[in-house]
Amino acid sequence: MINEQQFDWLLSQGVSVPTIVRPSMIKAATGTKAPDGLFEPTPAGASWLVVETEQDLVFWNPKTNVFATDFGNAFALGEEMIGAAATYSFDCALNIYSHPMDWLRAKRDGIVVLPDQWYRAFDRLRDAPRIALAESLLPIYRRHMRPARLPELFVMTSNREAVAC
Repeated sequence: MINEQQFDWLLSQGVSVPTIVRPSMIKAATGTKAPDGLFEPTPAGASWLVVETEQDLVFWNPKTNVFATDFGNAFALGEEMIGAAATYSFDCALNIYSHPMDWLRAKRDGIVVLPDQWYRAFDRLRDAPRIALAESLLPIYRRHMRPARLPELFVMTSNREAVAC
């Protein structure tokens, strides 16, 4: 659970009370980010805000803007929005924010891709019918929104209909 000081700080940053408590309460933890990217709880560590995702916990250090996860499964803050039909209803789009504070101010309406997870963007976002993207993310989005690999291609000519194995 976040303490009063953290709660007040979030409010002072323009985050609403409903956003802090729903869909799941933002929590707090102290610890460090291990070399493997996982969070290591330690009483003497830095203060982190914790947000639940579908299959993981995401730890965010607002002072350093560093992220860690509990299990290494998370792709983005708010990743449950990617497959939610309501995200795209009435011609709406999946909003992708560049910073967690922008996402929180927008009432968690969208996602924040974790910095070390952009390589998974194509596989996770290719079925989204519409995406609204923070302008600062356009270069990284374009770089990663392509398949990791394509199959080797053979062209069958009229003389040869199939490639022999």
